[in-house]
Amino acid sequence: MMISDGIEDEEKWLAEGIAGIQHNAFYLHRALDSNNLREVLKYSAQLLSELRTSKLSPHKYYELYMRVFDELRRLEMFFKDEDRHGCPVVDLYELVQHAGNILPRLYLLCTVGSVYIKSKEAPAKDVLKDLVEMCHAVQHPIRGLFLRSYLTQISRDKLPDIASDYEGEGDTFMDAVEFVLQNFAEMNKLWVRMQHQGPMREKEKLDKERNELRDLVGKNLHVLSQIEGVDLEIYRDIILPRVLEQVVNCKDELAQYYLMDCIIQVFPDEYHLQTLETLLGACPQLQSAVDIKTVLSGLMERLSNYAASSPEVLPEFLQVEAFTKLSNAIGKVIEAQVDMPVVGAISLYVSLLTFTLHVHPDRLDYVDQVLGACVRKLSGKAKLEDSRVTKQVVALLSAPLEKYDDVVTALTLSNYPRVMDHLDAATNKIMAMVIIQSIMRNSTSVSTSDKVEVLFELIKGLIKDMDGTSTDDLDEEDFKEEQNSVARLMHMVYNDDPEEMLTIINTVWKHIMAGGPKRLPFTVPPLVFSALKLVRKLLGQDGDVAGEEAPANPKKIFQLLNQIIEALSIVPSPELALRLYLQCAEAANDCDLEPVAYEFFTQAFVLYEEEVADSRAQVTAIHLIIGTLQRMNVFGVENRDTLTHKATGCGAYHASLIPMGLNRRSTLRLMRVGEGKLIRVLLCLKRSLRIANAAQQMVNVTRGSSGPVTLFVEILNKYLYFFEKGSPQITTAAIQGLVELIKTEMQSDSTTSNPSSDAFFASTLRYIQFQKQKGGAMGEKYDPIKL
Repeated sequence: MMISDGIEDEEKWLAEGIAGIQHNAFYLHRALDSNNLREVLKYSAQLLSELRTSKLSPHKYYELYMRVFDELRRLEMFFKDEDRHGCPVVDLYELVQHAGNILPRLYLLCTVGSVYIKSKEAPAKDVLKDLVEMCHAVQHPIRGLFLRSYLTQISRDKLPDIASDYEGEGDTFMDAVEFVLQNFAEMNKLWVRMQHQGPMREKEKLDKERNELRDLVGKNLHVLSQIEGVDLEIYRDIILPRVLEQVVNCKDELAQYYLMDCIIQVFPDEYHLQTLETLLGACPQLQSAVDIKTVLSGLMERLSNYAASSPEVLPEFLQVEAFTKLSNAIGKVIEAQVDMPVVGAISLYVSLLTFTLHVHPDRLDYVDQVLGACVRKLSGKAKLEDSRVTKQVVALLSAPLEKYDDVVTALTLSNYPRVMDHLDAATNKIMAMVIIQSIMRNSTSVSTSDKVEVLFELIKGLIKDMDGTSTDDLDEEDFKEEQNSVARLMHMVYNDDPEEMLTIINTVWKHIMAGGPKRLPFTVPPLVFSALKLVRKLLGQDGDVAGEEAPANPKKIFQLLNQIIEALSIVPSPELALRLYLQCAEAANDCDLEPVAYEFFTQAFVLYEEEVADSRAQVTAIHLIIGTLQRMNVFGVENRDTLTHKATGCGAYHASLIPMGLNRRSTLRLMRVGEGKLIRVLLCLKRSLRIANAAQQMVNVTRGSSGPVTLFVEILNKYLYFFEKGSPQITTAAIQGLVELIKTEMQSDSTTSNPSSDAFFASTLRYIQFQKQKGGAMGEKYDPIKL
């Protein structure tokens, strides 16, 4: 209720003031129209008396002031025309000083003073000095600020600047500088004094009101920056020290923050670069509550943009040691402001790092120095829990990656991993993913074991459990995404030198072994294929590279591969290990290393017999074993026969399980192993028939299936293949018998009808009929077969 009453009262006082202005303006206009100087001065003084109020807030006072300002512009036009009022400007200047009240008197004096300067009947510097000193008479903060703001407004185009109409005869641009500096100092004092114009309980309200008037003070700095005569020397030796003196001595956090920011924004960047030491020297002297990090960040951003827009000035940054000065200043500010939160300090380092990457991208020592300062600030603290601090640290770590587009560069920064160590486990993973994504996006190759060591130390949050966390606690989809990212990363680790590449593989293996069994199925395969790629590279080189005397030779790599794949047994992941053993066997075959290839096959069979328990997985496994064995050419007769018989036995066993819905292709592929020997072809075909018959007998005592029929049709097609190839053991009688057998089985009550099996058999019969009708030698061969 009291707040509402206060607002209503203020609106009433504003309305009364506006009414008073309008009333006096009416008579003022009549006096202006009649060129009655006496009446003009009378009503203008009465009009200006409305600005004497102390009841309005700055916002409402500004409304009143703007109405008066419009009338003052009209009044100034009247004073300029001596023919209208008949009074010389010198006399007029004296006349207005007899106004009854000080505030109207000074507004009138400033208005006439503007005309006086323009008339050039007196030196501009004398009039300006007179006006700025007379304004001392008004010490009320709000009234004084608006009065001096009016003085700034009417004088800015009448300053004795270089090449201006008011230069000469003792008037120089230094007089203009002195006038603006003096007015600025007085306005700043009035502005600061506003905080004492009400009770402490209303400090927030007062600060808000003061903040609304800040541009009145800052306008003086803008005027200074526009004076043509101000060069670097004047700015460095006179303007900046005088302004900073006011900033530091006012000891007001609001004024200090605004004025520091204003200095940075209104004066040229090259001035800041050449006066860094002076500007930065004031920072530790500011009040602890001043948001100095924003001020310094703004300064560094300005300088960074300056360097980017004018590359030719980059040597100047080195000449003035800009980085060193900024770094030292930040250190002093953090030391002086003991209550500065960690997030504030880290944000300063982020700004410094951004500046460094823009201005000195080639100076990695500077980048590492910033990271080192961050490490020192975070030392002794637990893992970061404040999300704001974490965000700033992530920004700090991301900046080099974004700048260089090359993680390898970041790997040379000794303090980079030390900063990452302060992140909590979740954020460490996020940062590790950012690093991997940067590598993949830019196709960056990490080519030395030392860099690989640092890289895997950086992404350790993804390759091993941290801070007591367990893989069991992780979201399954997130875990898979993380590990697949690590797997993709391994393909970016490469070196053309075989010895170095082998060292890299060993380094990676050391790290992924620490990741626990759950991660190995993701990380072992890409490592194995990297090693196999190295083997094939050695194979393609000239000369005897497979010798045991070589530091990196295939036999040594295969020994390592055997250890790596064997680690999958602790997962366990036998199916994956079996596949990898077979891949290694093929590589050993290419290297003509029969004992090594045989050992890999042996390991595959051991896994098949002892570890692969699921029947479907067993069928797939034997299929892979047979397919790989078919492509091998390194084995002698004894080793091939041993492996072939082993594979045949395993295939026969699984073919007997076909009625239970298992894959039958592995059995048929057994026949391909001996395609070159006709007797063994026949043996394989006959064994296939026996297996099919056994499967059919099992069907007869169970619920029935179309599986055996389909198998018979597949065997029939194999018979036809070798029949056409001229195998004497495959006769038309055998084919005829098999056709009759299939027809009988399809009509049996124990066989379940299957459209795909029926279509398969019908297609086979059509093929036989086509060959019979074809004529020629092939037609004669098929003719005895009755369908």
